[in-house]
Amino acid sequence: MSPRRDTRQSMRPRERSEFDQRTLDIRRVARVVKGGRRFSFRATIVIGNKNGKVGVGVGKGADVALSIDKATYSAKKNLMVVPVTKSGSIAHDVSAKFGSAEVLLRPAREGRGLVAGGPVRLVAALAGIHNLTGKILSRSSNKLNNARATIEALKKLKTT
Repeated sequence: MSPRRDTRQSMRPRERSEFDQRTLDIRRVARVVKGGRRFSFRATIVIGNKNGKVGVGVGKGADVALSIDKATYSAKKNLMVVPVTKSGSIAHDVSAKFGSAEVLLRPAREGRGLVAGGPVRLVAALAGIHNLTGKILSRSSNKLNNARATIEALKKLKTT
């Protein structure tokens, strides 16, 4: 006879996180072992509260759900605070490079909106930046490196 499960815990709704989370990239990666290839998944997640906090995380796991959980945990550990102006922009021009990815971020006047593509747009939106012009200067199509370059550029705002 199997023991009776307590279903009250599973009936309770999960607590809502203060952070919004977006999946930037999911890739199937392989390592070569004696018998052939072993496949796992790499997930890249961007989280932010749309009020100045943003983070990028990467996680690997045997299935997609496990890798997303690990990436979310990693993103929460790597959170940073972005100084956003009252007009919902950034204070000045910044550029940064991560790997071969190079990104340029410029403040935009109020009402212009987010004029940026791909990972730059995603990171800026989750950081709570509403008026920004972003440009990926390199030819790199690597979403993870472009997102990390954007994070590096936003870190420069804090120091200068």
